[in-house]
Amino acid sequence: MRNNFHIINAQIVNEGETFQGELIIENGLISKIIRKNENTCGGDENKNFTIIDANGKFLIPGVIDDHVHFREPGLTHKADIYSESKAAVAGGITSFMEMPNTIPKVLTQELLEDKYKIAAERSLANFSFYIGASNDNINEVLKTNPENVCGIKVFMGASTGNMLVNDTDVLNEIFSKSKLLVAVHCEDEEIIQKNIKFYKDKFGENIPVEKHPLIRSEEACYQSTALAVGLAKKYNTRLHILHLSTAKELELFDKTIPLEKKKITSEVCVHHLWFNDGDYDKFGTKIKWNPAIKTKNDQEGLFEGILNNKIDIIATDHAPHTLDEKLNTYFKALSGGPLIQHSLLAMLDFYHEGKISLEKIVEKMCHAPAISFQIKKRGYIREGYWADLTLVDLNASQKVNKTNILYKCGWSPFEGHTFKSKISHTFVNGNLVYDNGEFDETVKGQRILFDR
Repeated sequence: MRNNFHIINAQIVNEGETFQGELIIENGLISKIIRKNENTCGGDENKNFTIIDANGKFLIPGVIDDHVHFREPGLTHKADIYSESKAAVAGGITSFMEMPNTIPKVLTQELLEDKYKIAAERSLANFSFYIGASNDNINEVLKTNPENVCGIKVFMGASTGNMLVNDTDVLNEIFSKSKLLVAVHCEDEEIIQKNIKFYKDKFGENIPVEKHPLIRSEEACYQSTALAVGLAKKYNTRLHILHLSTAKELELFDKTIPLEKKKITSEVCVHHLWFNDGDYDKFGTKIKWNPAIKTKNDQEGLFEGILNNKIDIIATDHAPHTLDEKLNTYFKALSGGPLIQHSLLAMLDFYHEGKISLEKIVEKMCHAPAISFQIKKRGYIREGYWADLTLVDLNASQKVNKTNILYKCGWSPFEGHTFKSKISHTFVNGNLVYDNGEFDETVKGQRILFDR
């Protein structure tokens, strides 16, 4: 049975404004939002409201991360749906969408539903899973139900595993026939292989990691993204470009179209905003991602893309590996890293630096994923919506160390950094799942549904 909550004295950040107010949660839903100058409704005492005094903290919609790798099934030595969803809610993320490059790869409807079953039993956050595309599973892809699956994932570049879709006929079929969103990893494999050969001839197997952004280059990203955008325009496909990493790619996107009307959207991930190629000396292969972290100019251009609305969503591409898998020579070190526990905190650090407003953070991390994926009753603080909510204390710092990292892999690229804010409470479907370091795991998250 759900608790009923009455949150008081909160600074509510929602739909482009911040105001002081109260919020009432009943049966998992937001039943009433009360601005400070409105008459306060304490509720029926028989409903047994739990009062939470926000005491000046900021109440935002729960963050929706549309791009994560939780590694289950098949790679659970480094992460699983339980461990990473727990890290997510500790970081204020209440819903996630997870990628298909697990073992086995999620290329059939049966394997897709297997992941939903695992999440229903183990996930502390709400969940959805992409079905993967390959060169030979188009019939399975086209069976996908748009109302209860977030999208189709296409690797237009062999980032991980053997899921590269490089057959032109298959790409045309996916883009022309898909009834739901097509999410694409864009890197041109031919360009990458050419660059690998060049640097292998020069360095052998011991290529310096700082050459990573030259191997998985601006050209490789731009050419592949341009191809995807061209196909989407040709077939009027609902396309979402994942993890942009270059300023040049922004030429391909329109900032004048309202998000609700966009057929082509894009995202940037926190690591491409936080790091640049000057950080390889310090972090080495710990910050080896695909696509690669690139120049300071790219980093600044991507941030500007958020502010001018060429980029629609801020996500993580949370992709844990063990330290043994990361701390290796260039070709042996796996690409990806854990981020979901600290992504909102990282963006709040940018707020403290005066680079972005709270309203814009909420727009890009909460509202925009809900709009872009047409999610039902989530992503906003609205009466009648699911009470997915996060309380943030902007005046409480938190240093990242081994004792408070919740990722199963046990490390973070932010280790040693002191964030200027702290997540105090996270509600998922009206359940107080996270409360100042304590978890209530008795109720699990729900499958995300879509208005399509």
